[in-house]
Amino acid sequence: MAKRDYYEVLGINKSAGADEIKKAYRKIAIKYHPDKNPDDKSAEEKFKEAAEAYEVLSSSDKKQRYDQFGHAGVNGGGGRGGGGMNMDDIFSQFGDVFGGGGGSPFDSFFGGGGGRSRGRKGSNLRIKLKLTLQEIANGVEKKIKVNRLIVADGVTFKNCTTCQGTGQVRRAVNTMLGQMVSTSTCPTCNGAGQKIDHRPSGVDSSGLVSNEEIIPINIPAGVASGMQLSMSGKGNEAPGGGVPGDLLIVIEEAEHQELARDGNNVIYDLYLNFIDAVLGTSIEVPTIDNKVKIKIEPGTQGGKILRLRGKGIKDINGYGKGDQLIHVNVWTPKTLTQEEKQTLEKLRSSPNFAPSPDKNEKGFFERMKDFF
Repeated sequence: MAKRDYYEVLGINKSAGADEIKKAYRKIAIKYHPDKNPDDKSAEEKFKEAAEAYEVLSSSDKKQRYDQFGHAGVNGGGGRGGGGMNMDDIFSQFGDVFGGGGGSPFDSFFGGGGGRSRGRKGSNLRIKLKLTLQEIANGVEKKIKVNRLIVADGVTFKNCTTCQGTGQVRRAVNTMLGQMVSTSTCPTCNGAGQKIDHRPSGVDSSGLVSNEEIIPINIPAGVASGMQLSMSGKGNEAPGGGVPGDLLIVIEEAEHQELARDGNNVIYDLYLNFIDAVLGTSIEVPTIDNKVKIKIEPGTQGGKILRLRGKGIKDINGYGKGDQLIHVNVWTPKTLTQEEKQTLEKLRSSPNFAPSPDKNEKGFFERMKDFF
């Protein structure tokens, strides 16, 4: 099922500022919050959908990529996908949107309640991935070797006794308007809600160890250099069993020996000798996937651009493919044999050599064949 436009999800337009985006998200999140809609799967999906939209639009970098490339620009190759954020992700990252340290905006209204553990989120990992022009044009599956921190085998956790596993401490104050409840991060567990109960020898106080992992990722066709793809939960794990961080993959483009990229089009500089430009010829040129033979018409001028339709790069949003543009350059030799000079001298006085778009060139091409 295709994902909805993030601006549509939050009910805002593209010109919305940070405050308007936050306000729109808060309104929808409160409306569909699980505490207000228990056991309502539809409300839960809308709650997750709004959080996913807010995660992107509240980040200037992600918002810019989304505006340019759509969903593929921020979710490509293993991103969260429609509603893919889990509740731990949401309450860990966006609890402050509701105006307090906790994950539920209803706690202060009802004087406390069970509350949710925000938990601590593991740190993100960022790697660079260099792709060839062919991989960018067609999309590719890559297997990435990543060293990430994970909870060591044998480590066990127990709930923090200070916050009873919520990751927060609450303080109730009686006022003229009634009881007001404030929350703050637990100073004992730093918001994790848990503490290490047992750890094997050699494991530090965080309970994490480095682990090499091979992670497959599908790179969509049409990505661009500098684009950042995100894989949720594939970053470092969090001490105390919190939410894992994300793996951020920054795309780099490897330089092609013969082709250059210009948006979804590719450029090839074709150098013709003077004779081929005058008489015409068939010549083989490289494309992204193979080589093709093209026809050079007699009298082709330097600076002419030939187009091979559909031989470019697939648009990342699925709007077809670009073209290959062939820039024709006529090469002029710097050194000639005496015989070559004499031949060209015979042609110098020909009126057909004077640049003019009105000349009838047919007779000139026939005469040229006698000289060469």
